[in-house]
Amino acid sequence: SLEESFEDEELFITAFASGEGKELITLNVSGTIMVTKRSTLQVADDSVLARQFDDTKWTEQGCTNLRVKEWSPDEVSDWVANTAHIPDDVAALFIEHEVSGSELIALNEFGLKEIGVKRAGTICLLLDEISTLKKTASEDVVTLIEHSPYCFGKILDYLRLKRLHDEDFTDEPPLPTVCDNQKNRFEKVVRYYFPGDSSKLILG
Repeated sequence: SLEESFEDEELFITAFASGEGKELITLNVSGTIMVTKRSTLQVADDSVLARQFDDTKWTEQGCTNLRVKEWSPDEVSDWVANTAHIPDDVAALFIEHEVSGSELIALNEFGLKEIGVKRAGTICLLLDEISTLKKTASEDVVTLIEHSPYCFGKILDYLRLKRLHDEDFTDEPPLPTVCDNQKNRFEKVVRYYFPGDSSKLILG
């Protein structure tokens, strides 16, 4: 029915476009910016891409700075406790007042005084560190990919369609079509990210 068709289309669009901030990956592919979901890069479990963006590696690359606004009061307190030259008892104030990550980066001098930070020097240090944290939190983590944007774009487009197929939103996608003068380079990029038998996923 028409209603079911609209529902299917809505589910497809949601699956294609949705994603939490920490699930979206920004890639700088030799100067060309591409954005995709982390789950797209993990379609092939045994690929270099999947390993590069697994939970451990992605955290090491700096996913934390995208999560500042999602910090719990405990995480905020840990950050304060690990900030150089801040007295130990100050971290407890952030727990006591249940300051979240989004509240932390909104704090000003008045707000710090309100939660009980009294020393002028400590307030200045915290404001300086919060300013740095706020700047970091507003920046995307960008991963550099030093390969042909054309070739990597073909791989990424195929992985997107493959992920949607795995989630039952589309038919099995055809293998990427590459222009003749790029075929050798394309195969090299594929074999770099999909070594051994895993390259068959894209090369057939």
